[in-house]
Amino acid sequence: MQRLSGFMRTYWTRGEPGRETPRSLSVFMQRMWILALAFKLIGSSWDVSWHFKWLRDDFAPPHLLNTVGTGIAIGLVLAHTFTGYGVERLSLRIMQVGTGIFVVAGPIDVVNHRINGLDLTAWSPSHLLLYLGTAIMVAGVIRNWYRTYPRDGAFSRQWTVGLIGLFAFGFEDLYFPTGQQEYGILEVASWLRGTPYAEPSLLSFAAQQLGRPVDDVALQHFAMPIPPWVYPVWVLSVCVALLALARIMVGFRWTATLVVAVYVLYRCAIWPLLTVGTFPPSYLPIWLLPLGVAVDLLFLLRVAPYLRAVIGAVTVTALGYGLLWLSAIVTDTPVGLAGLDIAQIRAAFETGSNLLTPPIAWGSVLLALPVALLFWGLVTLLGERLGGVDRSGPPEICLTFGPEPRRDAGGLLDGWTEPGRDGSDRPERTSRAGR
Repeated sequence: MQRLSGFMRTYWTRGEPGRETPRSLSVFMQRMWILALAFKLIGSSWDVSWHFKWLRDDFAPPHLLNTVGTGIAIGLVLAHTFTGYGVERLSLRIMQVGTGIFVVAGPIDVVNHRINGLDLTAWSPSHLLLYLGTAIMVAGVIRNWYRTYPRDGAFSRQWTVGLIGLFAFGFEDLYFPTGQQEYGILEVASWLRGTPYAEPSLLSFAAQQLGRPVDDVALQHFAMPIPPWVYPVWVLSVCVALLALARIMVGFRWTATLVVAVYVLYRCAIWPLLTVGTFPPSYLPIWLLPLGVAVDLLFLLRVAPYLRAVIGAVTVTALGYGLLWLSAIVTDTPVGLAGLDIAQIRAAFETGSNLLTPPIAWGSVLLALPVALLFWGLVTLLGERLGGVDRSGPPEICLTFGPEPRRDAGGLLDGWTEPGRDGSDRPERTSRAGR
């Protein structure tokens, strides 16, 4: 309580975004965003596995973990908004919009489940609103870190590492809906083995919604209701474009590779935790790693930015479909899985085939390529507006760091040494870019 009291007494004064901020406070607030997003990440990862095992519960542990992260995020947005500390104006507006969408989407999702029942699919409108709110929130945090986090001395490495971590959170949020297909195919396999991950109550509820007994057809509708073109088109057109944006903003040669590696390592880390906890195990999307490497290698090409965007979209789309095909071959999953009905899937499974990779509609490459071209073009345009696609290193900082507050003998915050030191009654020295 003493720490909180000292913090409030020292910093809780009204100010405009971009206000002169003590360096320690700016660093603390931005690191707290990483903590908030970490809670949301763990909660959401557990949540998708939870919903393939149990009936939905508003107060399930994964929801509570996610709520902790959301609570920290809301607190940070309120603190930035009231005090103006540690944030520049546009970044704050983006955070506010994203947080607002997420907060509104929560009750909408609860009402949706009350009306429509289970609604397991990760692609439902209310769920997409939750992902959209989080994505916009993370975009605001990334922009603020990019423009205001210290980048001198030892902070230079922190600026780079922090941005890579934030882009990993952003990538996870975009990639998250594909859990429907990844967990879904593993759920079908567990059913065909005779040891379904889903509890009988969940299977019965899902079947009742279709007006069917608990059978193969009901299970397939419960586990894999999404068309097989969605998975490759979304990942290769939208998620990979975010990797290109990360490479542009961070400027480090292996940025995209590291972003994907962090995400895949996280998925590998939660796999045994879910398994030990008797939850459906996480699919391991190892096939994403070469895509990250490919994005980084494309930025070594010394060509015009928009030509690189075209080459990138074509190369990554072709490589992605090739990797998905190879994944099916290596795991002995039927390559034509997307065209099989549940009876044919059962027959293939009982003759020795595995079900380890999501079904892929291979003809969807004709849709994936133009969508990838669009998003690579948008990312290139954004990169140009940020100062250049091939820029390396941090941009000029747009926040002025003010004097540090006084601390008592125990190191607790104890106000300011001089009147007006909090910036409340003197002109602010924030740079024009911070406005």
